[in-house]
Amino acid sequence: PDEGAAHGVQRGRSWRTIEDLQINKEEIEASFSNKTLALQRIQFMAALRNKMYQDDEDSRLILETVNRIALLSRAIMKYQQLAREKKQKLIAIRRKRLSLKKDQGRKLQQIQSTKKKQNKGKGNMNVIEAQMLQNLEKERLMTTVIQNVFQSIIIGSGVNWAEDPSLKAIVLQLEKNVHL
Repeated sequence: PDEGAAHGVQRGRSWRTIEDLQINKEEIEASFSNKTLALQRIQFMAALRNKMYQDDEDSRLILETVNRIALLSRAIMKYQQLAREKKQKLIAIRRKRLSLKKDQGRKLQQIQSTKKKQNKGKGNMNVIEAQMLQNLEKERLMTTVIQNVFQSIIIGSGVNWAEDPSLKAIVLQLEKNVHL
């Protein structure tokens, strides 16, 4: 069992080594290719420079072409700069828009919470008003009962309440409706 495990570990190391070597080989090939392209560009530019120094028709065409390329390169750089500026403005606008959306959401939450508080307050006021109306109605009923008891006592006592001015005022007062 130990030999099989050691053999498996050795095989894993070998595969990793092979993979590392393949990666190194690919990196070296890419580096060689880039250096070859750079050398070819340098050789091409040297041949082009030598040709431009020969004062003939081909050299003038090459010089005009190089001048156009330079002009177009400057125009490209100018438009790229403008594009970057426009992109930055667009990003700034998007950020501002996002900020406004966040602010709008916060304001909406504030409005909703304020409405909830107001509705809760109104609900509490409605409950308080209902309790007050209930208490008022109980007091009215109790006052009516007390008035009826006093009237019954005065009438039941057999006293001529019409002749006594203070009793007359009390009886007349007791006849008034409490609900008015």
